[in-house]
Amino acid sequence: MYTTNASRGLPRHRSRHLAERYTRWTLRCLIAVLVIALLWLVLAFHLNGQWMFALLFSVLGGSLAVVFTKRTLMSHRYIFPAVAGLGVFVIFPLLYTIGISFSNYSSSNLLSEERVRSQLLRQTYQEDDAAFDLALYREGDLTRLLLDSGTQQFVSSPLNLENQEIRQIGIQAADALPTSETLPMREMIQARSALQALRLITPDGTELRMAGIRQFAPMLDRYEPRENGTLFDRRDDRLLTPDHTIGFFVADTGERITPGWPVNVGFANYTQIFTDPDIRGPFMQIFVWTFVFAALTVVFTLAVGFVLASLLQWDQLKGKAIYRTLLILPYAVPAFISILIFKGMFNQHFGEVNMILDTLFGVRPEWFTDPWLARSMLLVVNTWLGYPYMLLLCMGLIQAIPQDLYEASAVDGGGPITNLFKITLPLIIKPLTPLLIAAFAFNFNNFVLIALLTGGNPDILGASTPAGTTDLLVSYTYRIAFQDAGQNFGLAAAIATLIFLLVAGMSLLNLRLSKVKV
Repeated sequence: MYTTNASRGLPRHRSRHLAERYTRWTLRCLIAVLVIALLWLVLAFHLNGQWMFALLFSVLGGSLAVVFTKRTLMSHRYIFPAVAGLGVFVIFPLLYTIGISFSNYSSSNLLSEERVRSQLLRQTYQEDDAAFDLALYREGDLTRLLLDSGTQQFVSSPLNLENQEIRQIGIQAADALPTSETLPMREMIQARSALQALRLITPDGTELRMAGIRQFAPMLDRYEPRENGTLFDRRDDRLLTPDHTIGFFVADTGERITPGWPVNVGFANYTQIFTDPDIRGPFMQIFVWTFVFAALTVVFTLAVGFVLASLLQWDQLKGKAIYRTLLILPYAVPAFISILIFKGMFNQHFGEVNMILDTLFGVRPEWFTDPWLARSMLLVVNTWLGYPYMLLLCMGLIQAIPQDLYEASAVDGGGPITNLFKITLPLIIKPLTPLLIAAFAFNFNNFVLIALLTGGNPDILGASTPAGTTDLLVSYTYRIAFQDAGQNFGLAAAIATLIFLLVAGMSLLNLRLSKVKV
């Protein structure tokens, strides 16, 4: 006799089997819903011309369906969410950035060729010496328009200027001026949006549009499509030819017509970094400073943290817990708060640092305008922000050193300096090395400090891109991509790719030193 389920009167093994089937079908339904949602995203991105995102989500949806339907891949289900997140948020942005680095993608080359052509074909221009002065006359709740060119007068039927939709209105020759009152300038300005939406059609079929606050004029289509994808500029009487090597329509005179469209430029962005003197000089200067900044930060923070950790291990020191808490406090304060406080303290006119220096030595250093002083200020602030981390590491490693070594050193007559260089440093430097490399990589890309404290200033004179003497490679890339008038995303992506290769190399070195197999 076997045990039954009291609530349903079924055998226990059968009840468990039904529960497993229910769970399995629920999981399959959930997977189906996710796959359908991903397919919908694929279709939406494809219809919007975003083929890279469509490809991403199609791969993600296919992988999801395969992993969760194949029994042989059951062990991979648990790690699939992490791998999918890695692909969406790390690998795909990296590949997308590398792809942009081989293009001329910028604020001038942003739209597709079809959208650029459509935008140019929508452009109009005002016919010379054909403007009509505008006057508005009130007729009850409606308004009548009167257009006067000096030789011709046209009048519209009563209109509702509350309607701001684009519409065509026929106008007729004015036999007599309206007798109602004219609207003052203030009300004409208030009705400007409605007037801009009007397309006034004269008896001969000419279209008039608003050309000024008190004028309408014939507005003609500027560009006319011709054969082989060319455009004819009616206003300047010239032919525009699409140049697919640079992504612009080019006039007969060689002038580029903006906007343009993205095209593949190969390694042009990479070669520009090293061959264009106006870019190579600032880039190399920032490149060297980035390495120096990261290296000196690690050296200074390690020196301060190690010295303080050694002092906190001193047996004669009382109140060690209080000192540890106070010294670690900078680590607990959000970095941006500390940076902004230091920015005020180093203010050249009202900062506390210059007030003290002026009182003691009669000098007021220009921390934010002198390149070397600005760099020194960055190192001081970053040392303050980073030493608590090194302090914690050194404290933990020093406490792990056997006390027998120090006792044996004391027997041999060794003092504190001998213990420091013969015992403490040799024993902690090896386990510290991977962490120091990680700290170097972090400071190599320390964007927040530069952005909040100096903004990269003072600027490097003669640079064709926005570049400052305190910029790191990461902040230099950001300024090229988002703060320059040209917003050269392709060049910024090329520099970002170089940064990735450098940081990846340091990470690989870190893994090798940590004896991790890759």
